[in-house]
Amino acid sequence: QVQLVESGGGLVQPGGSLRLSCAASGSIFSVYDMGWYRQAPGNQRELVATITRVGITNYLDSVKGRFTISRDNTKNTVYLQMNSLKAEDTAVYYCNAHLIPTDGIYGVDYWGKGTLVTVSS
Repeated sequence: QVQLVESGGGLVQPGGSLRLSCAASGSIFSVYDMGWYRQAPGNQRELVATITRVGITNYLDSVKGRFTISRDNTKNTVYLQMNSLKAEDTAVYYCNAHLIPTDGIYGVDYWGKGTLVTVSS
């Protein structure tokens, strides 16, 4: 069994900061790309940021310069530092990991259950 568990969501005022964490655990052989997605009410899920195993990053245009994704390969954990938050960043944030489980051969996408980020005064 593989689990992705997110933490760090909450309520923050506009202009504030939050740091999300997501740890992958269980029967894991190797973790490849990790990332964060978000879904606001009435909207489709969108990619926020991704990071490869060697640290190559990709960001949604609207978060460039405000959000930073990073990872700790020794802990199979990915982080999302969110600064200068805006009301439009309000959404449920989901962690994603493309990994090979110990009983598998091919990479599989796993998802966390999501953590709510609310930006409001």
